[in-house]
Amino acid sequence: MRLEFIKTSVEGQIGVIQLNRPKVYNALNIKMMEEIVQTMEQWDRDEDIRVIVLTGNEKAFASGADIDEMADQTAVDMLKKKQFQTWDRIATISKPIVAAVSGYVLGGGCELMMNCDLIVASETAKIGQPEINLGIMPGAGGTVRLTKMVGKAKAMEMLLTGEPITAEEALQYRLVNKVVPVESYLDEAMKLAKKIAEKPPLSVQLIKRSVIMAIDSPVEHAMEFERNSIFLLFASEDQTEGMQAFLEKRKPQFKGK
Repeated sequence: MRLEFIKTSVEGQIGVIQLNRPKVYNALNIKMMEEIVQTMEQWDRDEDIRVIVLTGNEKAFASGADIDEMADQTAVDMLKKKQFQTWDRIATISKPIVAAVSGYVLGGGCELMMNCDLIVASETAKIGQPEINLGIMPGAGGTVRLTKMVGKAKAMEMLLTGEPITAEEALQYRLVNKVVPVESYLDEAMKLAKKIAEKPPLSVQLIKRSVIMAIDSPVEHAMEFERNSIFLLFASEDQTEGMQAFLEKRKPQFKGK
């Protein structure tokens, strides 16, 4: 598809998606979300891409949903558009997604960030779910993921007041992995992505899925998935290479096979 609202690039084994609506602080419209998700799905099928990095710019990762697109919608309009089904497809991406966020990370921007697996934030990031100020509420997982990530008390405070938190507060509540100066937030995200890209791809993907299962499933189901996954990895060439390299005291060469 023709990309209108995002920019993409590939650096080695890292695919980078940059949100690109700077005049409206990267407000998320339906077309932008489709571009993001279709690019992720394309790279998920590409064996040369091992990690995806999602970013915006220094002023805004994403300031929320595009209100101009939503203001006149009826309940039936919202139902027919099925716009949240596009968001749900992000959960099917098997490769790790690293978010590099700065500035405004609000509403849909916060929800998009929480759909990622690892998050590097600049010290200027303002993170929140202000939908209540518009007479609505989050609809792309904001109440669910935020509660799971920061706990009931903090989620209630953020959702019911609509007030954002700072990057340091987000780190304190384990909403992000790392907070760094604004000049280096994307570089730090790329460093993290490159570290992961050097690991065996099948192990990376199964670990990602196992962690998600641990969050969303009963313990016995998650444990069963974990054990089946390690058994499966013993059928991979990367398992043979990794253990042989360890015994030979050399760096392994993982191929994702």
